[in-house]
Amino acid sequence: MTEILQVNLAHKLSLYFVAGTMNCESPESFHEILLQAVKGGITAFQYREKGAKSLIGENRLEAAKRAKEICRDHGVLFIVNDDLKLMKAVDADGLHVGQTDGSLAFIRKETEGKILGVSAHTLAEAKDAVDHGADYIGAGPIYATVTKPDAQEPVGTGIFQEFRTNEISVPVVGIGGISLDNAASVISAGADGAAIISAISQSQDPFKTSRKLLMDILNAKRGL
Repeated sequence: MTEILQVNLAHKLSLYFVAGTMNCESPESFHEILLQAVKGGITAFQYREKGAKSLIGENRLEAAKRAKEICRDHGVLFIVNDDLKLMKAVDADGLHVGQTDGSLAFIRKETEGKILGVSAHTLAEAKDAVDHGADYIGAGPIYATVTKPDAQEPVGTGIFQEFRTNEISVPVVGIGGISLDNAASVISAGADGAAIISAISQSQDPFKTSRKLLMDILNAKRGL
């Protein structure tokens, strides 16, 4: 990826909503919440249909297709979590994987021409991901989170400075426990973007919440 595209990707990952139907009050409400979040200003969306009560099979495929249409219609990046087959089936913009999701060399080859994001808990994991062609790093969990029961211990916002001083030059997005109260702090600490799950998916007004998050993040990027 060229330096210009990396700069653009850093902007496109500024407000990164991550969710599946199981994160919402009901599967039926998922797409309406996504639509409101898109209108509110999210810049990227990761379809993460994973865990208890998640959709499978044809229902999962149809939910992903509709979510992609919503994102495409509003110029929002559409990334699929941990499902190479689904990414290809819906022609998503990219794939996001964790440390235990298989060979990064194989995944990079299979995602040629697409954006590849990799979760990293340590500097060593981030370096390995970049060496294998990751386009961005999802660093975390930054804070304690209840959204992902198997999440590791929080790493705190110091991880961004650690990455930057050790030549991690691709965009870095903070994830885990990020909310309206601390999204700006994550950016001020050095992240290019903030990945949000519950703060938007459980919001009574996803449009207003997304709009407030975007303003906070953009102001933090400007140093305001």
